[in-house]
Amino acid sequence: MLPELPDGHADDAGPPAVVARGIRMRGPWGPVYGPVDLDIPAGGVNVLICPAGSGRTALLMTIAGRMAPQSGELTVFGHDCARDFFAASALAGIDELDTVPESVTVGDLITEQLRWDAPWYRMVRRADADALSAVCAPVFGPHPLPPLNEYFDELSELDRLLLRIALANTKRPPLLVVGNLDFVTSDLNRDLLIERLIDLGRDQTVVTATVNGVAGHDVCSQIPVANTDRAELSETQKGTG
Repeated sequence: MLPELPDGHADDAGPPAVVARGIRMRGPWGPVYGPVDLDIPAGGVNVLICPAGSGRTALLMTIAGRMAPQSGELTVFGHDCARDFFAASALAGIDELDTVPESVTVGDLITEQLRWDAPWYRMVRRADADALSAVCAPVFGPHPLPPLNEYFDELSELDRLLLRIALANTKRPPLLVVGNLDFVTSDLNRDLLIERLIDLGRDQTVVTATVNGVAGHDVCSQIPVANTDRAELSETQKGTG
């Protein structure tokens, strides 16, 4: 049984949500990230500060249990198996995993997600206003919900990412991992997104990433992460060669 998180920010004396020691990933063309050491507190929004790219994406996917590190040690809520990480986490805003076709409506996406979540024997009707509110309101908060009949590619940049988070987070697992923070280009929309993540962080541990960190927001932690881009990895390889 995976642990339930207390409301609000984590107690500083409590165990971290994520602990990584020397984790590495290597692909067909060489190192992807690592070695990486992390201590991510439980509860609130935790921002990993590192360059955008395949290394950062792979690290977020590793934390969420979508891939396993090739070496090193990683625990998430005390578990050390990627299968358990997967069960304890939701992952959104990663183009390699949750890209949404442009020519589908909000209602289609919600209906598909609700059918995916339901037992095979349960009939799930087409999403209505109640389903829209149940799926999206916890993530959108006071921000207006998207219309059911609106096409995904017609939504604003902020609404597209909020909807992807809502679809990924229907089961409200203890860990929510959100990528692509840097791809919200409007400063106002980025601030709104971070505030919505902070609200979700009252009940979940939220992990996201950006190049320069965030300012003016009450996030739980901001953690610089080394060895996630090609230049750093090249230097690391020289030092170990």
